[in-house]
Amino acid sequence: MLRGWRGKCPRCGSGPLLKSYLKVNYDCAVCRQEFHHHRADDGPAYLTILIVGHLMAPMLHWVFVTWRPEPLTLFTIFAVGCVGLSLYLLPRLKGAMIGFQWARGMGGFGSDS
Repeated sequence: MLRGWRGKCPRCGSGPLLKSYLKVNYDCAVCRQEFHHHRADDGPAYLTILIVGHLMAPMLHWVFVTWRPEPLTLFTIFAVGCVGLSLYLLPRLKGAMIGFQWARGMGGFGSDS
């Protein structure tokens, strides 16, 4: 999962897993592990929403109660924070989920590994 988080092949750890922001390579350029049969689907998006929501909601409450900033300032800061954190986490969670599937032999990985 850690290799997938880093965007590397779960088998060899050196080939790229993603060829663009979220597009998964057909196979690893180094060890030829196929990735086309992964089943990440909506899982990374759900995990991203779960993590960002559980981090930002208590922080939003704490900032509001502690400093009482102007609503537009509060909205701007947390909107940028939520978008930035989501954009950071999404490809990493997709890689981790593909790494998990590879490690457990799920979704077609079992026969190739």
